[in-house]
Amino acid sequence: MSTRSPVVETKEGKVQGLQDQGISLFKGIPYAKPPVGPLRWRAPERATPWTGTRDTLEFGPSPLQSRQGCIEGGGGDPGKLSEDCLYLNVYSPKLGPGAKLPVVVWIHGGAFVVGTSSVPPYNGVPLASRNVVLVTVNYRLGHLGFFAHPALEQENPGGPANFGLLDQALSLEWVRDNIAAFGGDPGNVTLMGQSAGAKSVLALFASPLVRGKGLFHKGISMSAYVLSERPVADAKLSGIAFARRAGLTDPFVTMDQLRKLPAENFWMLPSDTLNAPNAIYGDSVLPEPIRTTFESGDQLKLPLILGSTNDDSSVVSAFGIDPGTILERLGPIADTIRELYPDVNDDREIGRRMCRDFVFAVSPRHYASFHSHHGGRAWRYLFEYSAKLLAPRRRLGVPHGEDVPYFLGTPELCPPTEGFISDEDRTLTTNLVEAVVRFAQRGEPGALGRVTWDEHTEDRDVLLRISKSPEQVENFDQPVLDVAQILIPIIDQFAKPPPPALPKATSSSTSSKSKGRPRANP
Repeated sequence: MSTRSPVVETKEGKVQGLQDQGISLFKGIPYAKPPVGPLRWRAPERATPWTGTRDTLEFGPSPLQSRQGCIEGGGGDPGKLSEDCLYLNVYSPKLGPGAKLPVVVWIHGGAFVVGTSSVPPYNGVPLASRNVVLVTVNYRLGHLGFFAHPALEQENPGGPANFGLLDQALSLEWVRDNIAAFGGDPGNVTLMGQSAGAKSVLALFASPLVRGKGLFHKGISMSAYVLSERPVADAKLSGIAFARRAGLTDPFVTMDQLRKLPAENFWMLPSDTLNAPNAIYGDSVLPEPIRTTFESGDQLKLPLILGSTNDDSSVVSAFGIDPGTILERLGPIADTIRELYPDVNDDREIGRRMCRDFVFAVSPRHYASFHSHHGGRAWRYLFEYSAKLLAPRRRLGVPHGEDVPYFLGTPELCPPTEGFISDEDRTLTTNLVEAVVRFAQRGEPGALGRVTWDEHTEDRDVLLRISKSPEQVENFDQPVLDVAQILIPIIDQFAKPPPPALPKATSSSTSSKSKGRPRANP
C-alpha cells in the first residue's frame, strides 16, 4: 500500500510524492513553464517557482499526439493530453544528498510523434530498487516539437527548430540542479532511450548546445535508426504545408497567427506536414546531421552502449518503407543484395532483412566505430531474447521496442510479457538490469551473467548477442553490414518523404493587405 513520501525541496519549490515498495515516486514535476501561447515554438524556460508543498502524486499530461498511435507504438495509453506537457518523474530508493546514487534519465521513443514517460514499460520501481535514481521525461512531439517555418526564421534568425531536443536538454539541467535532493549524483548521469529516444541520446552527444555543461556522462542508445535528420530547408516546406493545411493560406503568415492555432488538432493534419521520424539539422541545436558529427569526431567522447533487436524492421512501415518494393527500386544493384542473403528466395523477405540490417543493425556498428576512432568507448549488443512462452509467436525475432522492458526490469508489468514470464526470463532480466546498473555506476557494463561484454573498437568488431544462450561474437554479419555502411546514403533516400503538396495560397497574396509586409521565403 502506497504512503506519502518525505518532502523534498527543489530549486523551484517543495514536492511530496508517494512511497511504493520502498521506492519514493514523484510524478508530474514541472521542469519548464508550459510551452503555450507566446512560448509555443520557443526554447523552453525553467518552471516558475512555487510556494508551499506541491503534490506530485499523478503523472503530468502527455504531449499532444494520436492516442491510438501511442497505444499501438508508444507503450500504452498516454492518458491526459495537453500542450502543457513538460513534466518529469523521479523514482528513488533513498532520498537526500548523502546517497549519491547513479542517475538514469529515460527518453521515450515514438518517431518523435507519439509516446510519453508514464506508460507501464517505463515504470521506474524495478530499476530504482537496484540503487539507481530513474528520471523519465516528457518532451514536445510532432509539429510542436520539431518545426521550421519562414516566419519562425524571420522572428529568430539562426534559432532552433528542434524544440523537443531543447526540452530534453532543459530536463537535464533540472536534474543537474535538483537530483541530489532525491538521492542522485548530478556528476553521474546516464542518458538512455529507445528508437526516437535513442536518436535523442545521440543528438545530445552531438549538439553543441550541451557541450561543456556536464549534463550527462554516459549514454545507452537502443535501436537508433540510421536515417539522417531532415534539412531545415525541407522542414520549412513542411512548415508551410502545415500552416496552409491548418487554414492559414495567406503566404505572409506570422508567428502570432501560428501560435493562435488550436494545437489539439495538429496531429490530425496530413503526415507531409511533419518532420518525423527524425529531428532537423541546420538549426542551432543540430547544425549538422548526427552521423556527420560522429564521423568528424565532434561528439562528446563519453561511454556509449548501442544496439538493436533482430526484428527491428517490424516498424519500418512507419518510416514510409515498403520491404516488398526495395529490391525493385535498387535496380542494377538488386542482384548484389540478393547474394548477401543466399538462403532466401523471396524478394519481400530479403527486403525485410535489408530493413533490419540496413536501417537498424548497421547503425550501432557505424556509430560505435567512429565513436571509438575518435576517442570514445563503445559497446554493442543484438537483442534476440523472447520470453519463453512468447517465443513461438516471434518467428521473425524480437519486434522493435520489445527489448525495453528487459533493460528497465519491467517485463512483468506490461504487455506483451505481463503474465507470460518464467524463471528463465527473470534470470535474463536480472542479468541485463545488473549490466545496465554497472554501466550507470562506473561507465562499463561488465558481463551479462557469466558472459563477457567487451568494447567494440575500430580494430575489433564485437557485439554481445543477448539470446537464450548469450554469447560474444566478433565480425557479426560482416559482409552484410559492410555493404550496409556503403549504402547508408541510398537508405536515406528511400525514407526521404516527398515534398509536401502545398495547397494554393489565397488571392490575398496580391491584395493591398499584403503591401509593406516582408516576403517570407523558405
